[in-house]
Formats: sequence, C-alpha cells, structure tokens
Amino acid sequence: MLPAYPGAMTRLSRLPIRPAPLTLLLLALGASGMGGARVRLGEVLPPHPWTDSERELVVLYSHDCGDIGPLWGVLEGAGLPIRAVNAEDQAAPAPAGLTPWRGEEATAFSRALKVSEYPAVLLVQSGRVLNAWEGTFGVQDAGDLK
Repeated sequence: MLPAYPGAMTRLSRLPIRPAPLTLLLLALGASGMGGARVRLGEVLPPHPWTDSERELVVLYSHDCGDIGPLWGVLEGAGLPIRAVNAEDQAAPAPAGLTPWRGEEATAFSRALKVSEYPAVLLVQSGRVLNAWEGTFGVQDAGDLK
C-alpha cells in the first residue's frame, strides 16, 4: 500500500526501530538447534539460593559443555538477570560478574527439573518456567543476534 501523502515513507524510515533483545534471544535459541527440553513449562523452580526476579534466565551447564562463551554473550545481551547453575560436581567457568551455584544442591536442582542435556536455558517468570531449551549452541548462532 502506498503512503497517504508524500514524505510519509521518509518520516517512517527515520524512526529508531531497534530489535528487542529478548525477542532476538528467543528466535536465536529456537533456530540454533537447541532442542526442546524435557523441563515442564509452568513448573515452579525447585529451591534455589537466589531471590527470584520478575523475569530471569537460568542457565544450567556442566564442564562437558565445551566453549559456551558465545551463548553467554547472547544471554547477557537479553538484558535479563542470569542465574548460572554449574551442575554435575565439576567446576566450569562462568562469565565475569556471574557467580555460579555449584555443588550437590546445584546438581539436585538440575535433576529435579529433569534437564536431559547441558547447556539448558530456562526463561523463568515469577518463579515458573516459561520456556526452555537444551542442547548445543554454535558460534554461528550467536551472530544471528548482532
């Protein structure tokens, strides 16, 4: 459809339209090959040591994940609080500024959620799992968000 008056397209093209980081995150995770999770949507998170935020990302990972640096970068770009859960009793690093929860309780937390593959990313709203992804995340997938 053509604009109602000349110059309308010019004005519209100057609008500062920026993609929403959370939307891009959801699209990238969905298209990245991270498969659907066994984690039940709507499930309340098991007991954990942090204070819940309205909306947050919970990242469950282990030392077997390999280099998940690009995934961390994408998640940090979403602008939501990130809770790092280093499960399976062997320490693996998290980005600067994040203190991962480790140990038997972190592993029990992950298993109570029925995570089948690491890394797993949970989008949590008001303490309930809103969406979940499990699996691998390649460097090429992170570029989709830039």
